Amino acid sequence: MNTQAINTAIAGQSSAVATNGVIRNTYILLSLTLLFSAMTAGLSMAFNLPHPGLLLTLAGYFGLLFATARFRNSGLGLLCVFALTGFMGFTLGPILNAYLSLPGGGQIVMTAMAGTGAIFMSLSAYALASKKDFSFMGGFLMAGILVAFLAGLGAVFLEMPGLSLAVSAMFVLLMSGLILYETSNIIHGGETNYIMATVTLFVALFNLFTSLLHLLGFMSGED
Repeated sequence: MNTQAINTAIAGQSSAVATNGVIRNTYILLSLTLLFSAMTAGLSMAFNLPHPGLLLTLAGYFGLLFATARFRNSGLGLLCVFALTGFMGFTLGPILNAYLSLPGGGQIVMTAMAGTGAIFMSLSAYALASKKDFSFMGGFLMAGILVAFLAGLGAVFLEMPGLSLAVSAMFVLLMSGLILYETSNIIHGGETNYIMATVTLFVALFNLFTSLLHLLGFMSGED
């Protein structure tokens, strides 16, 4: 075996080790942020806190998201991740209280939670096992999420329940695609920062859960 072949083999092994490290760190941090978000949501529910409103929610979300991206390569980035996910959990608490106060609301919440977990685990397992490259979905997902986000704002300000329902259905598909895309991105070395990988997957799970909640609530006649 010549020197070039040896160097290539070493580089391949190093790349595999680095990728496995990103995957491991991402899922550990994702688990911790999910627990922390659940805790802040629980506190928000226990104290029956009001929802902060759309504008404050968007300002807090995008501000903390920017801070996380800015400090993603430092220890401060970890604090930003927990601040972001904790804030998202806080905004989720009043939404859950609203559903739980309805007849059959508990079943809707549990079904949405189970559906979110099942979708995430099955898509993640498929991406990890198949090792298929889903990078081709990047442009489509970016455009789709932007369109869905703007349509969602329009549904809120124009008070169009039908459009809001369509947006929730779009987000279920888009967030499912984002889980496949980001998992594939980690596997193939496109994402080497576990903090940003965690944020992407957390946001996908959050939006997937709230979208399923909306759809299930509508189908149950509770929305």
